[in-house]
Amino acid sequence: MININTANDKFNIAIDGPSGAGKSTIAKEVARILAIDYIDTGAMYRAIGYKLEREGINLSDRDRLKQILDSTEIDFEEGNTILDGVVVNDQIRTPEASKMASVCSALPEVREKLVALQRKMAHTKSVVMDGRDIGTNVLTDANFKIFMTASAEERAERRHKELIQRGQQITYDQVLQDIIQRDYSDTTRKLNPLRKAQDAVELDTTGMNISEVTEKIINLVRCGR
Repeated sequence: MININTANDKFNIAIDGPSGAGKSTIAKEVARILAIDYIDTGAMYRAIGYKLEREGINLSDRDRLKQILDSTEIDFEEGNTILDGVVVNDQIRTPEASKMASVCSALPEVREKLVALQRKMAHTKSVVMDGRDIGTNVLTDANFKIFMTASAEERAERRHKELIQRGQQITYDQVLQDIIQRDYSDTTRKLNPLRKAQDAVELDTTGMNISEVTEKIINLVRCGR
């Protein structure tokens, strides 16, 4: 059994789930409490999507796509997402970036680059990594796997509140439709669709607050599940 209190014991926590389930918020808290690194894979896909849209890349032009991917650097520093040396926190959190991230995540070239980078990040240190296929594809040997979910309505409400706080003008109904469309896209794509890993603990967060969900996961980890 992994002893998370022993500095020499490296361990990884994989948190998967649909859009708006609160994965990023919870993963950040879990990482903070356990004093390990947090890897936001969703932000990585958003960053790629943002760059491709900004550069006006035709996604059917595979040669040009590969050139862009080869020249792209993504990192995390003090809670910031760094794309090619520039902080892009706000730019990648728009509805447009979300849609582009969904499109990009279905491209083999994009997934190959980001999965390799994600595995490299988790190879030498303890991390909490959240996304849609972490436990089923990226970190299949993760010590702890959590599958977070919630009703589409509650996820839309959470995301709508987040976007309004960021100053974006969007209705709840628009966000709900985006959530529903993203769910369909994520669960039906041919390449690593969203699904719960067989050895993951499923956690329905409907009606739960951040502290309650975080405490639940911390207890699972500290008890070795």
